[in-house]
Amino acid sequence: MSTPPTIVVVGHGMVGQRFLEALAERGVTEKARVVVLCEEPRPAYDRVQLTSYFSGRTPDELALGEPGFMERHGIELHLDDPATAIDREARTVTSRAGRTFAYDALVLATGSYPFVPPVPGKDAEGCFVYRTIEDLLAIEAYAKTARTGAVVGGGLLGLEAAGALSGLGLATHVVEFAPRLMPVQVDEGGGAALLRTIEGMGLTVHTGVGTQAVTTDDAGAVNGMSLSDGSTIETDLVVFSAGVRPRDQLARDCGLPVGERGGIAVDEQCRTSDPAVFAIGECALASDGRVYGLVAPGYEMAETAAEAITGTLAGAFAGTAESANRAFTGADMSTKLKLLGVDVASFGDAHGHAEGCLDVTYSDSRSGVYKKLVVSPDGTLLGGVLVGDADAYAMLRPLTGSVPPVAPEQLIAPAGGGQVTLGPSALPDDAVVCNCHNVTKGQVTACSTLPEVKKCTKAGTGCGSCVKLIGQLLPQSGDKGLCGCFPHTRSELYEIVRTLRITSYAALLDSHGREEARGGDGCEVCKPTVGSILASLSSGYILDGEQAALQDTNDHFLANMQRNGSYSIVPRIPGGEVTPEKLIVIGEVARDFGLYTKITGGQRIDLFGARVDQLPLIWTRLVDAGFESGHAYGKALRTVKSCVGQTWCRYGVQDSVRMAIDLELRYRGLRAPHKLKSAVSGCARECAEAQSKDFGVIATANGWNLYVGGNGGATPRHADLLAQDLSDAELVRLIDRFLMFYIRTADRLERTSTWLERLEGGLDHLRDVVVHDSLGICEQLEAMMATHVSGYRDEWAETINDPERLSRFVSFVNAPDAPDPSVRFVPERDQMKPDLTVLTLEGTRAG
Repeated sequence: MSTPPTIVVVGHGMVGQRFLEALAERGVTEKARVVVLCEEPRPAYDRVQLTSYFSGRTPDELALGEPGFMERHGIELHLDDPATAIDREARTVTSRAGRTFAYDALVLATGSYPFVPPVPGKDAEGCFVYRTIEDLLAIEAYAKTARTGAVVGGGLLGLEAAGALSGLGLATHVVEFAPRLMPVQVDEGGGAALLRTIEGMGLTVHTGVGTQAVTTDDAGAVNGMSLSDGSTIETDLVVFSAGVRPRDQLARDCGLPVGERGGIAVDEQCRTSDPAVFAIGECALASDGRVYGLVAPGYEMAETAAEAITGTLAGAFAGTAESANRAFTGADMSTKLKLLGVDVASFGDAHGHAEGCLDVTYSDSRSGVYKKLVVSPDGTLLGGVLVGDADAYAMLRPLTGSVPPVAPEQLIAPAGGGQVTLGPSALPDDAVVCNCHNVTKGQVTACSTLPEVKKCTKAGTGCGSCVKLIGQLLPQSGDKGLCGCFPHTRSELYEIVRTLRITSYAALLDSHGREEARGGDGCEVCKPTVGSILASLSSGYILDGEQAALQDTNDHFLANMQRNGSYSIVPRIPGGEVTPEKLIVIGEVARDFGLYTKITGGQRIDLFGARVDQLPLIWTRLVDAGFESGHAYGKALRTVKSCVGQTWCRYGVQDSVRMAIDLELRYRGLRAPHKLKSAVSGCARECAEAQSKDFGVIATANGWNLYVGGNGGATPRHADLLAQDLSDAELVRLIDRFLMFYIRTADRLERTSTWLERLEGGLDHLRDVVVHDSLGICEQLEAMMATHVSGYRDEWAETINDPERLSRFVSFVNAPDAPDPSVRFVPERDQMKPDLTVLTLEGTRAG
């Protein structure tokens, strides 16, 4: 029996993972041995979304590839063991651990490394780069002792790093050598708009200057930077994000040609001068003389190399050789992203290099919006720059190279100012809709649903900027089902459950699921969604019977899992009002169980670091003291924040604390499509920040104003005024109606802000429904809320009094008395924090 050929892949980033998927799609993994040498201690993850780690996404959630992909395809993945040498004559690769692998085909997917300018002090304590999850963990840890941070580089990654430092609470500086931010992507006008917006967020930007040196204190830690214009910056932390360089040292060491400015030289099949060695992604110098630093060209290279290797090894597979027709001859460098909450996009000839080209621009410095289209004399769209409003990107980029059906100025005019919005029909079938995976409109329209598009073409699974356009291209009569198990939307399932009084997921799946899904176990999308619907309609214990199997990890244990596998405890403190006796109990519990304590922005106290087996013991003491669950783990009401109001504040005109407590106790435990936040301000000074909440209340001399659809976080939205000068009873009645209408009609994981913007007719329609009862359903909405209020039971109080329910709270099912040994802590500022050296990447625990 002949030995199967071996393919060795050096590097396991986004492009390396895509190459493995391309091999699997071609059946190569079934016929060849595939070995992957990965330098990082974790498998491939979404580096494009790296900064989302700071907004709550875990390393697990950033991971690429379906669970079990490597095992299913027999791929050997060696983590934390990079290649150190290539012997091309012997066709072997040696790893840092001393392993040697013979190869028939070798693929270099080593990516790039951050460029750190050769300035004095660049290696001082407090200097970092911004490239990997490990870099982010180190920055996050160091930032806890810092007050000010500086980022060297004002490009894509530099601004992401600046956003991360600002989010960590540091006063942040950005230093960019070029005369504007993002010099590669945007022009002078776009850079100016971006600068105004970012400075308006409180960041300090220095353009047109370089870093001369990083200065340090007597202990060798960073304390400042000196710039080329003679000025200085006081800073405790420096992040270098001044670009990247191809990681091509392995190729240099084994004699493969590289470019003058770096990059492993490859042909149109991504093959190096050695026919057995390929290079893909940021380490490769393509045949057009460019190194591509975006993921979309890297994916195209991965596909090209996979096809070439399949053809090369075809003889070993079937005794015949095949030729590869696919060729990589260059790629579109268009990009769309959100930096510090600002939409930025560029496409085509964004800087207008084409001879005789003309610019069409629109600029509004008040709102930070800048748009420019580059057109040829005959009207052909050549490219463009969009800052502050990039909604048109998905349609404009595919039209590049053609003459749009309307005048260019109509494509970028402000709403109401002659703007024309093109529909999907304006795109030709060969227009590339998904740049990440090079998917055309024709390929998308051959599918019926978004899940089918993602599965068959991978469109929409990359940066995500094309998802909205894909939805517009799909047949409107097509399947809009929640998932592969149900052909119905979430709101339709809600009405089915409510009308037919269905009380179990299994009954709903068997009666209204897709034929092929009936009798099955469902999926991770519909189970928690249906679980939330059942909970919002029944007000029963969420972990009774079948309900428990529908919940995700947080709801399953009635607590928020933290990054090291421990859990947080969040007692409800309505309106932020708490007695000294209750504060003492919280302090005693934190002390006795060694928990980290922190006052949150929602006026509660979080207790961090509990093992899963400690949760019932902790909650027994809290419940006995009169506390109940704060529902920080659920898609439910979190808090109703308040100022001190008329009782104490000389500006207050109403009792905001009383109202906040009444509202929080009324809506506690209300399960919804997404979490709900609220606030009550006692006067127009708005100290409780009510207009950034899902529903917010502001006192007036005549009563209360109700605002809805607000949102903070990464995509802030001011709430809209729904009604004015309401009495207490009128206010509660309108909030009841608003919340139940939202719960009935919103999509899965849709915040009220997104729901309100999507709602046909917007705020006017919402006002007609919940204020004027245009649909005749307000009595029903009020009755449903009354059922919730009367049926509320505290989940933790229900749990600690039931031995069967308590049995789930163990770290290991087969060793219920054993604590999880990976949950460890180290001291910091007289408390404790997770020991990151044993940080677990598991997404769930036993149970």
